Amino acid sequence: MRWVLGALTLLLALALAASGCGGSSKKADTSSSENAGPANITIWTPFVDPELKTFKAVVADFEKAHPSIHVKVVGGTNDDKIVAAIRGGNAPDVAQSFSSDNTGAFCPSGAWIDLGPYMKDDGVDDSIFPEAPRDYSKFEGTRCALPMLADTYGLYYNKALLAKAGYKTPPKTISQLTAMAKKLTQRDANGKLKVVGFNPFPSWYENVPAHFGPSWGATWMDGDKSALNTPEWADHLRWQKSLIDWYGYDDLVRFNAGAGDEFSASNAFETAKVAMHMDGEWRVAFIKREAPNLDYGTAPFPAADGHDDLYGGGYVTGSIIGIPKTSKHKDQAWLLVKYLGTNSQGLAKLSNGIQNVPTTTDSLKSPALKPLPGFQTFLDVFGNANTTTTPITRIGPANQETFQSFVSKYMSGSKTDLEGGLEGVDKQIDAQLKQAEAGQAP
Repeated sequence: MRWVLGALTLLLALALAASGCGGSSKKADTSSSENAGPANITIWTPFVDPELKTFKAVVADFEKAHPSIHVKVVGGTNDDKIVAAIRGGNAPDVAQSFSSDNTGAFCPSGAWIDLGPYMKDDGVDDSIFPEAPRDYSKFEGTRCALPMLADTYGLYYNKALLAKAGYKTPPKTISQLTAMAKKLTQRDANGKLKVVGFNPFPSWYENVPAHFGPSWGATWMDGDKSALNTPEWADHLRWQKSLIDWYGYDDLVRFNAGAGDEFSASNAFETAKVAMHMDGEWRVAFIKREAPNLDYGTAPFPAADGHDDLYGGGYVTGSIIGIPKTSKHKDQAWLLVKYLGTNSQGLAKLSNGIQNVPTTTDSLKSPALKPLPGFQTFLDVFGNANTTTTPITRIGPANQETFQSFVSKYMSGSKTDLEGGLEGVDKQIDAQLKQAEAGQAP
């Protein structure tokens, strides 16, 4: 419930912030933001060093292109700070959020302005973005943000371990993944897990429903209602539980306790304790820094059997960038948002330095892009037509957290009625959506 409370609290805070703010999304007498005059503006970003260094370098490139606009970059921020600043009337001119889930709070509240008029005047069409980032940066037709860098998920595999087991290529289907995972698994003389072929444990590292769902073609909503009680989600969860049961739930718990922290040099994949692994594009940079001798490959995550056409796609989410309603220099702020969100050279530079996926179709093919080994897979997955994201709702990530809570109980065996449980989750999420729509405090 803490995520539900947080999401709804953010929504209410934004609504209060927006109700007390003046300003408009576009000056009526400005035909193009390129006519904007000189100004000193501020951007808040969650990045900290070393990523912040790259971000500042790209902002400096923007200043060279717009010498009358000077930008102060403030790193280490978060959405709570942004909302508090909007409520206090001292928000930055431009804000970046790491959570695209909060688009459903920023847009309808009016806390971030509608960028549509600026895009229309400057000839920026949202078709420059693939469908998934296009969807997670708008809500109910209002585009209050642009996508700016993305996280894309796929399969990492240990080439040496696969070769030792007789495999030359990674799996393309879930049944292949399952068979390989079992063959790649190693136990010691006491039956303790030494190497896990593929770890299916819920919430372990990146194992959340959203990341697996695209492989089954699973969806989240039917119109404005939650729709998780479907054959696709049921098939996925049965597969996940069957593999957990094969390993032994308690055995995996013990393995996970000693597997190492996800964001450390003791990461289980980097130390060859896991042979195949679901992870994001950033892992290639971690491996280069922490396990440079690891012989590994990357591939799209396998598709469920019977869904072969989905292979090549995956899950994507990412950062969003927008203009708080209290910005005093909206035209100049838009120029910076447009540069950071649409300039192929700038996006390539950000991607090279931060190791996230650039978010326009053109930037995926930019000659300035210098991907590390293994990174090209995620560029391909990002641009694939079958790649999807979670739908933007007024409750942010609360629907995902509610779902994950049930999944964890089902995987442990404390909940056994799958369809009944999924139906109950749908009812809980629908109640959260209704509550948020009404603007009531939890």
